[in-house]
Amino acid sequence: MSARLEVADIFRRHGEAYRQVHDGRLGRVERRTMSAIELCRTAELGGHVEGCRSCGAIRVAYNSCRNRHCPKCQGQACRDWLAARQAELLPVPYFHVVFTLPAEVAAIAFQNKAAVYAILFRTAAETLRTIAADSKHLGAEIGLIAVLHSWGQNLHYHPHLHCIVPGGGVSSDGSRWISCRPGFFLPVRVLSRLFRRRFLEELRATHNAGKLSFFGDLAHLAKPDAFARMLAEGRRLEWVVYAKPPFGGPKQVLSYLGRYTHRVAIANSRLISMENDRVGFRWKDYRHGGRTKVMTLDAHEFIRRFLLHTCPTASTASATTASSPTVIAPPSSAYAAEQQNNLEPSAEGAAVAAERLALTHRCPCCGGAMVTLATWRCGQAPPNPFWNDTS
Repeated sequence: MSARLEVADIFRRHGEAYRQVHDGRLGRVERRTMSAIELCRTAELGGHVEGCRSCGAIRVAYNSCRNRHCPKCQGQACRDWLAARQAELLPVPYFHVVFTLPAEVAAIAFQNKAAVYAILFRTAAETLRTIAADSKHLGAEIGLIAVLHSWGQNLHYHPHLHCIVPGGGVSSDGSRWISCRPGFFLPVRVLSRLFRRRFLEELRATHNAGKLSFFGDLAHLAKPDAFARMLAEGRRLEWVVYAKPPFGGPKQVLSYLGRYTHRVAIANSRLISMENDRVGFRWKDYRHGGRTKVMTLDAHEFIRRFLLHTCPTASTASATTASSPTVIAPPSSAYAAEQQNNLEPSAEGAAVAAERLALTHRCPCCGGAMVTLATWRCGQAPPNPFWNDTS
């Protein structure tokens, strides 16, 4: 099997059979995701032909699907996001905080992604800012960046929120920067208890408002008494909150998170085989020291696990990132106001974008200028080929 195996190859070979077997259980988002990944960078989505003015080389470029779940798409958007977040980093220590939903609550999240993901973002941010503002702990207003992951290395459904938090914040009167103790941010047990209480309170309010849906094994939770029992059981569970200084610094954690802000579940680089209706991929077993292993799944099971992590259309943006509305730098920071997201692009930024565009239209053989020779749109037949299409 080629080393360039992609999720698209698996969908193209096994997707139609999977749709037939699971016809009554596949939703609109899952179907659109599969179709987009299968068609991505194929002639069916349209494209263009470029030729080099200098050496005569021909290059065919097919359009991408731009679906946020596609492993091949939105690479530049991901890099732009990462660059913008790194530019916002302050010259202070940072902490990596992770909020994880218990399995019993995760099952509800899977059937109500838009509602529960919104609760997860909101209550995690409120928990951090409430405890940080308490004078018994930090006594400061903090900011944060949060990114949702719904998967583990084995692709099972495991919703958790990664937060990058500066080790300090602004005093209540806005006059000074307050730093946390070296190597210690906030007590995780206190964070865990408040997160559990606030999350379950919001989940109950959402249920009371009739905004949760249940089916299959969870259908009984539609009844108020059954849901109340579930909430009582949830209060007895330990909710895991992790908080440590990031190994390698905040930029390393941002780089890790940045790989999945505009895609989900698994990168094509982890795929290693597709043989005899089975798919093999690399994964890290963190329960055994982070050892790299190979997992082999039935192709339909691989597709099922991948589709567990599709984001609901209504909450795609909120399920990607969230940050504090106000971030104030300590006095020593070179943090500039023009780095805020809501400002218009500068002339320098436009020049960088133009340079990037020019580089994408350079000949891969000699570096000469490439010119467009022909184009076709999605649904149109490609023009009669006069080139050697090896793309």
